[in-house]
Amino acid sequence: MGPLTDSACIVIKNLNKSFGEKHVLKDIDMQIPYGHIYGLLGPSGSGKTTLVKIVAGISEASTGEVYVLQEKMPQLPLMNRIGYMAQADAMYEDLTAEENLSFFGSLYGLKKAELAERIRVVMDLVNLGDDLKRKVGVYSGGMKRRLSLAIALIHNPPLLLLDEPTVGIDPVLRKSIWEEFHRLAAGGVTVLVTTHVMDEAEKCHYLGMVRDGKLIAQGKPQELKESIGVASIEEAFLYFGGGSDAR
Repeated sequence: MGPLTDSACIVIKNLNKSFGEKHVLKDIDMQIPYGHIYGLLGPSGSGKTTLVKIVAGISEASTGEVYVLQEKMPQLPLMNRIGYMAQADAMYEDLTAEENLSFFGSLYGLKKAELAERIRVVMDLVNLGDDLKRKVGVYSGGMKRRLSLAIALIHNPPLLLLDEPTVGIDPVLRKSIWEEFHRLAAGGVTVLVTTHVMDEAEKCHYLGMVRDGKLIAQGKPQELKESIGVASIEEAFLYFGGGSDAR
C-alpha cells in the first residue's frame, strides 16, 4: 500500500481487532480515495461491521493505525464530518420522522432554515416525504431503514459509513439510492458501504472482499473479474475465498 496522501480519505495500516481470544480482523490494509464508493463484500460474521465501527471511531483497533479525513482515529470531533448508518436502526420511535431528523440535525449544529431544507431533501431522497409527520413507531422495517439513511445524510457529511444500508428496501428505491451514492461521490463525498448483495458490489468504484476477518482481495470490480477470467463478482468472491490463505 502506498504512503498516506492528501488524496486518501481513509487509510488503514495493518489493522487487527480481537475480542478476548477471538481474532475478528486480521492484518487489514486499505486506502480509499476521496470521492469514491468503496464496498466491503462478505458474508455475515466476516468482520465488515467491526471494520466500519473502527473507521467511525465507535470501536478501537487492537493494533494498527486508522486515518480518516487526515486525522488519526479515534477522534471525537470528526463525528460531525461523518454520516454513520448502523445495521440496527437507532431512532426515537415515539417521535415523528421530522422530530427525529430535527434532533439529529441540531446535534450536528444545523441552523433552523438549513435544517428544514435538509430534512426536505433527504426525506425526498428516501421517498418518505409524505410520511414526515408520522411517528416512527408505526413505520415498517423498510421505512425505518430508509429513515436511518436520511439521518446519516442530514448534515451533508464528506464521508458516509453505511452498514448494509439497503436491507429491506425494494429494488426500485434501492436503484435510486445507489444513483444518489454515485451523485454524492461525483461531488467529492467518500462512501464506505458494506453489502452481501452481488449486484450492489458491482456498483462500487472499489471493492474489498472480506472473509473470516481477512481482506482476501481488493480492487475495481471489473479488474478483479478480469484478473481471473470470470464474468461475475460472485465467481470472483468464490475464487479469492477458495483457500484459507487466499490473497
